Amino acid sequence: MNVYPHVLTLTCNDRVGIVAAVSGFLADRGNFILESQQFADTESGIFFMRVAYRSASSIGDTRVAFGAVASRFGMDWALHDVGEPMRIVIAVSRFGHCLNDLLHRWSTGALPVQIVGVISNHPDFRSLCEWHGVPFHYLPVDSTDRAQQEAHVLKLVEELDAEMLVLARYMQVLSPQMCDTLSGRCINIHHSFLPSFRGAKPYHQAHARGVKLIGATAHFVTRALDEGPIIEQTVERVDHATTAEAMVAVGRDVECLVLARAVTWAAERRVLPNGARTVVFRR
Repeated sequence: MNVYPHVLTLTCNDRVGIVAAVSGFLADRGNFILESQQFADTESGIFFMRVAYRSASSIGDTRVAFGAVASRFGMDWALHDVGEPMRIVIAVSRFGHCLNDLLHRWSTGALPVQIVGVISNHPDFRSLCEWHGVPFHYLPVDSTDRAQQEAHVLKLVEELDAEMLVLARYMQVLSPQMCDTLSGRCINIHHSFLPSFRGAKPYHQAHARGVKLIGATAHFVTRALDEGPIIEQTVERVDHATTAEAMVAVGRDVECLVLARAVTWAAERRVLPNGARTVVFRR
C-alpha cells in the first residue's frame, strides 16, 4: 500500500470544535498524524493550524472529502504533497553569498525545494549556477526598461511553474505592480534587523548609531519597502571596535542563515499570513 505524506494548512474564524473536526476527519480516514500545531490569535479572532500526516489516500481524494469540513468552518485551506518540493526561482545581483548558500544547501539535500532557475541583472554568477546545473537567466535592467525587465522576470516565474521568488540580495526595488502580482510569493532578505535601518547601507547606518547588535530579516515583499510581514530574524553581537566593514562581513553569515530558514519554513508550509504579521510553526 502506498503511503502519501501530506501537509494541511488552514485559517478561519476561531470557534469551538475546529481541532476536533480536523483530527476526527483524519482519523476516520485512517491517517497518521506526524505533527499538529495550532494558534489562536485572540486579537484578531483568527485560528491557524498546520497538520502533517501520512495518508493511504491520494491528495486528490482527500481534497474532495475535506471540502465539507472546510465549508462548515469557513476555512481558507490548502493541502500539499510533501513529495513534491516547492519550486522556487532565485533573484540575485552582485552579492552572491546568499545565492551560494542556498545552492549548496539545495545540492546537499538540506533545502527542501526545487531551484528551477536563477535570475540576475548582472552576469557574474552564471558559472556558479551552471556548475550546480541550475539555469541562469541574465536580465539586465536600467531606468529606461525597468517595466520590460520585470515583465520578463514574471514571465520566467510563470514558465518555470515557480511558486516562490526568493530575492537573495537582489538590489532592485520591485514596482508596486510586481509586488501585487507576487503577493505572498516573494521572500526578501534585508541586511538589517527591521524595522530599524531600512533602505540602503543599513550596516553603515547601524555603525553610525553605535548599535551593539546587528541582524538580518527575511520578510514577504509588499509595496511598502522593507515593511512586509516578517518571517525570521536573528542577531549577532558587535561592539565599539567593530567597523562598518566588519559589520558587513558578520552580516553576510547572518543573512545566509536567516534566508535559508525562511525559505525552508515556507517550503514546509510552516508560514501562514496574519495581516501585517506571520504565524510560523517552527519545528
